[in-house]
Amino acid sequence: MKVKLFVVDDHFMVIEGIRAMLQNEPDIDWLGHAYNADTCLSFLQHQPPDVLLMDINLPDKSGIDLCKEVVEKHPAVRVIGLSTFNQLSFISKMLDHGAVGYLLKNATKPEILAAIRTVMQGKDYLSSEAFDLLKKPNVEEAPTLTRREIEVLQLIAEGLTNAEMAEKLFVSATTIDTHRKHLLEKFNAKNTAVLIRVASQMKFV
Repeated sequence: MKVKLFVVDDHFMVIEGIRAMLQNEPDIDWLGHAYNADTCLSFLQHQPPDVLLMDINLPDKSGIDLCKEVVEKHPAVRVIGLSTFNQLSFISKMLDHGAVGYLLKNATKPEILAAIRTVMQGKDYLSSEAFDLLKKPNVEEAPTLTRREIEVLQLIAEGLTNAEMAEKLFVSATTIDTHRKHLLEKFNAKNTAVLIRVASQMKFV
């Protein structure tokens, strides 16, 4: 029985590359593709695939959120995350939201076929890089902070303003702002609330 395959990715070259690799495989039935989340969801209403290769970074919606929505609406669809991001947070979120596989976009044809065939057997499939990351303890994902950054992080957690921190540490407010920006980058946090939550999980505060 052929595996019905669908791909959602906003890059034409990625879709065409995967199609070129798989179109002549006897056990793969290429259903089609979508460049964004809305088109993907519309297609799935009429013809859900067996396997859905899903880009994490889509123009209209996060692939992580789309994965959750697809799995809730079409539980029989097996979602494999497809991304250039080889970071533990992305891999974990995709799996938490129902994905059964994770591939990097530099995957070879044998890897892609192995992923599709593995998830069709009811098993999970992770690229070797993703598997290695998940095996590592979370402590290895923690960023390296300077002594001053740790001080600033702790003061942020206490709720101090930039001006208050500057006065307490005898530096300028501009210096504090720079430390704050570096902390957001190092913890991959979009705002202070996320920064404190992630830092707390990693036992920094």
